[in-house]
Amino acid sequence: MKPVDYYDVMGVAEDAPAEQIKKAYRRLARQYHPDVSQEDDAEEKFKQVGEAYEVLKDPEKREEYDNLRKYGAFNGDQFNPPPDWEAQGGFRRGSGGEGEFDARQFSDFFDAIYGRSAGFRSEPGSGGFAVRGEDVHAGVSVTLAEAYAGTTRTFSLEMHRYDESGRAIPDVKTLKTSIPAGVVNGQKIRLRGQGQPGFGGAENGDLFLEINLVEDKRFVVDGRDITLALPISPWEAILGGGVEVPTLGGNVKLTIPENASAGQKLRLKGKGLPGDPAGDQYVVLKIVVPRIESDEDRKLVEQMRDQIAFDPRAESGA
Repeated sequence: MKPVDYYDVMGVAEDAPAEQIKKAYRRLARQYHPDVSQEDDAEEKFKQVGEAYEVLKDPEKREEYDNLRKYGAFNGDQFNPPPDWEAQGGFRRGSGGEGEFDARQFSDFFDAIYGRSAGFRSEPGSGGFAVRGEDVHAGVSVTLAEAYAGTTRTFSLEMHRYDESGRAIPDVKTLKTSIPAGVVNGQKIRLRGQGQPGFGGAENGDLFLEINLVEDKRFVVDGRDITLALPISPWEAILGGGVEVPTLGGNVKLTIPENASAGQKLRLKGKGLPGDPAGDQYVVLKIVVPRIESDEDRKLVEQMRDQIAFDPRAESGA
């Protein structure tokens, strides 16, 4: 019995990743589909591609196949399985999923390894061949204000469609979608069925929108938490008191404690991005020292220096 080189059929290397094998399968299956191809041997090549993919897409079947190659079961034009191979049963189960074929159409070589009871089935229509459309990934830039309140986006994507003969035709798809409140940077929104169209009656792929938060001038974002640097005067830091603080939902009043220090962090619970739970807003105090504009200003500062015993370097030893 002549062995079949499934990697050669698919045109991929032996260490090809699963995604590369899937892409090769989709390309070759469309190329040799009996409803599309004009080649004399298209139907036979179509079956070979289907058989190769049924093996290489399944990690267990692929491992078994690779082991047979590794340990010398392929000898020129002969397939010599190890002793008691049939007793071991091979992998007599179907993998299901995309691009399923009727195992009865596969080669004797396939039968020797996996058996014709492997459970593959043919899909109705399109000569028994159907492929789910590819997923599409796109980035969407969103401001922090839009992430807080939610928004909508209208955008166009380069897609394709199939004509009556099954050929892929470039196309542009325009979509309008809602961006829910509370999205975070890197979050993916899944739009079912909005990806590339399926072939042979199979379902469309999905569209995944990845959120890219635009850098904000006031707030630094960490997940759903946000941080604001708040400038305060020396007397506000010393005496404390209430100040107005901007948040994503509008200004709120924040109480600064007496003898606050530069860099001190205060928390506004639930004032970050919406969610379950909502994020928090952190306010980092930044003490701004006023400039001396007159002799009176200088005298006042000198009086403070003389009256308040304070050495900022005492504890540091500097």
